[in-house]
Amino acid sequence: MYRTSKQRSRSLIFIATNVVGLSLIIVTSGCSKERAPVAGTGILVGEVTHHRALAQVRLSKRDHLVDNDLEGVAGVVEFALTPVIDGKEQTSQTERVVFDATPERDFIARASWDNLLAGTRYICRSRIGLNEENLNTGPTATFKTLPGPTGSDPISFVVATCMNYAKFHGDNRIDRAIHLQLNATELPEPYSGPDKHLGYPALKTILDIEPDFFVGAGDTIYYDTPKEPRAETVTEMRQKWHEQFVQPRYHDLFAKVPTFWEVDDHDYRIDDGDNTGDYAPSPETARRILMEQLPYAAADNDSAKTYRTHRVSKDLQIWFTENRMYRSPNDMEDGPGKSIWGTKQREWLQQTLLASDATFKLLVSPTPMIGPDSLHKTDNHTNIGGFQHERDSFFSWLVETGLDQKNFYIVCGDRHWQYHSLSSQGIEEFSCGALTDTNSRLGVNPGDPKSSDPEGLVRQPYTQSPRSGGFLLVKTQRDTNNGKAELTFDFRDEHGIQLYTHTKSGY
Repeated sequence: MYRTSKQRSRSLIFIATNVVGLSLIIVTSGCSKERAPVAGTGILVGEVTHHRALAQVRLSKRDHLVDNDLEGVAGVVEFALTPVIDGKEQTSQTERVVFDATPERDFIARASWDNLLAGTRYICRSRIGLNEENLNTGPTATFKTLPGPTGSDPISFVVATCMNYAKFHGDNRIDRAIHLQLNATELPEPYSGPDKHLGYPALKTILDIEPDFFVGAGDTIYYDTPKEPRAETVTEMRQKWHEQFVQPRYHDLFAKVPTFWEVDDHDYRIDDGDNTGDYAPSPETARRILMEQLPYAAADNDSAKTYRTHRVSKDLQIWFTENRMYRSPNDMEDGPGKSIWGTKQREWLQQTLLASDATFKLLVSPTPMIGPDSLHKTDNHTNIGGFQHERDSFFSWLVETGLDQKNFYIVCGDRHWQYHSLSSQGIEEFSCGALTDTNSRLGVNPGDPKSSDPEGLVRQPYTQSPRSGGFLLVKTQRDTNNGKAELTFDFRDEHGIQLYTHTKSGY
């Protein structure tokens, strides 16, 4: 529930210090005494464009896991958004909104702003409490809106995927024999560094780079790791998000870097799953929890599309596709009627690509389109018996319209290794690889009879070896000598070491 901010009565606040030096805030109003809620998963900003932003806070009883979960608590969150111009906070322009955090939405309060200034720094402060009369300081986020279609400021962002909590922390319920059978590789040992409690090292590396935004390209959490038991109920699904985002390095990153999100199989239903099968979670429940946990759209916009495009700057436009919710069954015979995207999404994709005058056009896909991938799979555009017909038809359309010669590129998630590949038509794909060492593996090569490209039609300037976690850093800038726009794909390992870089020149 949304309300505008109002004058609040004064309340008495006591500060007590526990044995580990943490402050517990107890708010009294009349004779009742209750522990004030905390924001155990920090603050998360999403879908920042040149005029729009979302921000959310989840209220919880504690800031750490108890019995592997983070119990929520009902209350109120006030968001205050202030622009910063010429280094000064414009407090007279602060916008305040208040939302209830209720169990129906997992105690998440989400604010939305639609009239922001392009290329402007903002501070989003929060206050949280059991009610409007007793609010205490909550987490703060800073972000910068995008330049938009007329701005040519340099932009950098990170694309990451495959954030497997159970493998990183070591869940003894994972069946190592099943993992070996499915992946043809031994299960890596859990992370053992002294900073393990902080979460994935790559998150600190990304924060140190200070990108303009972060793209989670799917598989943010794993409902099916371990496979037994896997998350099936709403409570079990929510628990997966809680344990992931309670990690301190997520708090630090999301307080300073806004986000965009996609969904893939593991954070939708099951590994390589589609919309068939009478098992939990259902497609309807999977979508509802996704929209609840991640800032795709305003909280009351249940019909929002998860596929969308954003004009980042004069030089760059990004498309985020939806590869799970509209797909045909995986076991359907490949052909004209089989689709990952569905008719409406494909028509939208082609229409918006043709309409764009951005120098660089970047399709961020949760799954690969070129690969190669493993022969046994049938759930993505690269797979034999999967969805190759749709891929080939789309690539032919790119060639027919000339978009293949107008700086169109694909970035993909899903695959656990980094690569740069070119299709037989010359269309290029960059795979960001797994975020953590503990969820990475080596890829299959073009020409491998056990790959989706046994004839070796794919050219691959780069494939990662040895295996490691990491991410893809994408940057746009203008050449200082000739003024031409440039787009750079910069592969990093989880510690920030550059593994491969490739730059494209625009006009």
